[in-house]
Amino acid sequence: MKTKEFNKEVLYSVDTIVKVKDADIKRLKDQSGSNERKRIRLCAHRDVIDPVHEMLIIHTRDTYVRPHKHLNKTESYHIIEGTADIVIYDEMGVITDIINMGVYGTGMIFFYRINDPLYHTLRITSDYFVFHETTNGPFDKADTIWAPWAPQDNDHGLVDKFMKDLTWKISSTNKL
Repeated sequence: MKTKEFNKEVLYSVDTIVKVKDADIKRLKDQSGSNERKRIRLCAHRDVIDPVHEMLIIHTRDTYVRPHKHLNKTESYHIIEGTADIVIYDEMGVITDIINMGVYGTGMIFFYRINDPLYHTLRITSDYFVFHETTNGPFDKADTIWAPWAPQDNDHGLVDKFMKDLTWKISSTNKL
């Protein structure tokens, strides 16, 4: 598989037919662990203006995905490896749904699609979380709204507290 680097977290396939095998995932996992934000994505679409964006995304357990919502977008995940909780929030930051995700065959939800602009985040519960994401393009940063009640990526102390609180809330909810 041949790629070009957009930045340390984003690669684009340059192949006419995008083919991914186990060794490619291993290489991407290695790259994700060395990135500051502990993530990497392989874009199968050619560029940001494509009408359909398909990506293989890898997050490590330590990845923080700031809660956000997308305007005028749908988003779907199909899990390839690992487990994670997709957490859905209302406008005020109250959790409204927790989707426990894992690969097909585990009995967990392995596919989801979000059709409305709902705040959401991920809590990775395995060493790596590998998933196929599809959304509509073109990509425009203005279409992503960051939750004002969640810390920014670079505020590590607040991110740690936010994630500990989130883990506690999920654990408390799952006991009900």
